[in-house]
Amino acid sequence: MEILKTVIIQEPFHVEVADRPIPTPGQGEALLRVLYCGFCGSDVASYTGNQPFTSYPRIPGHEFSAQIVTVPENAQGLKTGDIVTGNPYFNCGTCYACRRGYVNCCMENQTMGVQRDGTFQEYITMPVERIYHGQGLDPRILALAEPFCIGYHGVQRCPMRPGDKVLVVGGGPIGIFAMLSAKARGAEVYVCDVLDGRLALAQTMGAYGVCNTRTGSLAVFGTEVTGGNGFDVCIEACGLPETFLACIDQAAFAGNLVLIGNGKRETTFLHSLLLKKELAVFGSRNALQSDFETVIGLLAQGAVDLRPLISRDYTMDTVQEGFETLCHNDGTVMKALLRVTQSTTERE
Repeated sequence: MEILKTVIIQEPFHVEVADRPIPTPGQGEALLRVLYCGFCGSDVASYTGNQPFTSYPRIPGHEFSAQIVTVPENAQGLKTGDIVTGNPYFNCGTCYACRRGYVNCCMENQTMGVQRDGTFQEYITMPVERIYHGQGLDPRILALAEPFCIGYHGVQRCPMRPGDKVLVVGGGPIGIFAMLSAKARGAEVYVCDVLDGRLALAQTMGAYGVCNTRTGSLAVFGTEVTGGNGFDVCIEACGLPETFLACIDQAAFAGNLVLIGNGKRETTFLHSLLLKKELAVFGSRNALQSDFETVIGLLAQGAVDLRPLISRDYTMDTVQEGFETLCHNDGTVMKALLRVTQSTTERE
């Protein structure tokens, strides 16, 4: 019996690297050798016990690149040896949202690494229709396609025109991906955060301007940038009550709000502010196949360079160190990757 190594969160703050049998693909499934995985905030939340949808033990991970080991004949033209990524949100196909085509909003959604085991293991099986060709991308970059899709999907949710002034509240990875997605639509994008390191990276990657809301006034910054008109679009990428309220305050009359950050606390506000400004509020959840295909295309064309986002690599032997580092992240680590295996090309 062939054995794989897998990372298992047995309970909060307790990670083990254990041996398991290599899975056997079912009908319509491919066997994938996982190459790189991104550490997502949801993985860290599972590690700390703050992810309400995680049950234990759990294999984390849903941001990944992999190499196809075996694959059945398929319409996508995928073949053994291809470097790929995949859609980790498993929808039921029968709920009201799925029946209307909103599979990203499935009422019974199961995300890999949260409600079902994820990609922090050497081999996984996956339905062929969920696998997307990497178009020659470096596996380290391809592992970032899924979180990029989260930001991209959110930006696609609202009307946005070239030249619009857009404020992204939160300069973490998802905020940066939202910034890059808005820039791809021709917007003039600004970023605010409380960490100078994140803001410096945002500027390096193309932000028109940044504001540290811990040391400066967002209200003054917004007035200077927009001439007092407010931002055409405000994107909330933190999930905090105060950042949601900041978006309401900074939005222009007849502006748009996009909510990507996953909040864990209730927010109290006067809803008349939404009426007074006639704000449109768009929630955003997961991503669609079209988002993956577009994002991979943008990366393959060289339209966006994600290399500055990658801060550190970890291995199976140092995976707990990775979790601990991210638990105490002061903003100096943007995206951390877990190197799981090597592709056959790398081995050669």
